[in-house]
Amino acid sequence: MAMQVNPSANSSAAPGSTVDPAEIAKFSKLSQEWWDPNGKMAPLHKINPLRLQFIRDAACRKFERSARSLNCLADLRLLDIGCGAGLLCEPFTRLGAQVIGVDPSATNIAAAKLHAEKAHLSIDYRCTTVEDMDVRERFDIILAMEVVEHVADVGLFLDRCAAMLKPGGMMVASTLNRNWKSFALGIVAAEYVLRWLPRGTHQWDKFVTPDELARHLERNRLGITEQSGVVYSPFADKWSLSSDMGVNYMVVAEAIG
Repeated sequence: MAMQVNPSANSSAAPGSTVDPAEIAKFSKLSQEWWDPNGKMAPLHKINPLRLQFIRDAACRKFERSARSLNCLADLRLLDIGCGAGLLCEPFTRLGAQVIGVDPSATNIAAAKLHAEKAHLSIDYRCTTVEDMDVRERFDIILAMEVVEHVADVGLFLDRCAAMLKPGGMMVASTLNRNWKSFALGIVAAEYVLRWLPRGTHQWDKFVTPDELARHLERNRLGITEQSGVVYSPFADKWSLSSDMGVNYMVVAEAIG
């Protein structure tokens, strides 16, 4: 059932751009929903603690910090690409990181800035895209969480991410695998049965397999050092890490050699 992703399938994307205008419009409509744990973004709020722990623990291992420290990411520069309204930016700022959150949706960035101001947090939010950033900028940690399945050109997107990673830095990406299970659970169940997400949130043919992601990373001299599936238990109503990478999965990549 697997099929190859066609990066040029969306003709509305500008040449040499990772941006898909239809995807920006889709998530802009949800900008006012981001911080409501009982609203349309409720599934993201439920999975967020697991994502935070996975990233924090990987960063602490990489940079030899104690995950128990409330300031464990101090002095680390972190870029969150496709940050939405800042659900990851705010907690990582509280852990001491210097956070830059970028998103091509102006309404998402406005919502992020407003929420950060109310929380008295200093976060550098920018309404921009990864290819429009200054390639000379460098980051210790780059996050691309639930982003690669929405960009117009996965290879170009990851090329730009890798270019901004500091020597000795790490990148964390999460996305959906492309197989029958992800179609059944990631689209049919999540969008049509459980109605966790608006219909049309995901396109199955834009999902990225672990092998495809690894090849893109290796081309940029980044190797996967950690990986885990993410599964949902309807009985416990919670997400957990798993060896099953059939639907959602996360990877940590670092420089090879």
